[in-house]
Amino acid sequence: MTLLLKLSQLIDLLNERVGKAAFWLVLLMTIFSAGNATVRFIFNYSSNGLLEIQWYLFAAVFILCSPYTLQKNEHVRIDVLAGKLSPKGQAVIDIIGTLFFLLPMVIVVLWLSLPLVAESYKINEMSSNAGGLIRWPVKALLPIGFTLLALQGISELIKRIAFLAGLIEDPNNKAKGPTPEEELAAAIAAANAKEAK
Repeated sequence: MTLLLKLSQLIDLLNERVGKAAFWLVLLMTIFSAGNATVRFIFNYSSNGLLEIQWYLFAAVFILCSPYTLQKNEHVRIDVLAGKLSPKGQAVIDIIGTLFFLLPMVIVVLWLSLPLVAESYKINEMSSNAGGLIRWPVKALLPIGFTLLALQGISELIKRIAFLAGLIEDPNNKAKGPTPEEELAAAIAAANAKEAK
């Protein structure tokens, strides 16, 4: 089990680095969006390539950050039932969900996306829009992102099993302290209080 926990740590490190690197794509997407809007307003010019790169970047952020979201236990879950269970009950639910829902779904998406990407690359598929971009890079995000998601699912599975075996602390425990939303609300309240003086 120690070897599996080391593997889990390596997967976590990989997905954390990919996820944090993908955060920078949000800035890049914002720059492209603002630049496109500025050029359209000032010069009355627009490009389908500039529009498409925005949604390529959005797709990259969404797909590449999904494994990181799963790792940080920030994914969507139905806490109406799971929230009433003990930590061990929640771990069992996570194991069942990973084995019977997450991993099969990832395998299906990988199975279906690989030929799609290969064909797109083979024919050098281009956007049907005038001045659009090549399509295979954005399609390649599917197998890359879902492979990372599968790896993260395996890592989470290892952690839940290790927790049930008493080898590690509860992986569902979130860090104590204010949420980002609570920190933002506190900062706004402090700024308003300072402004009122």
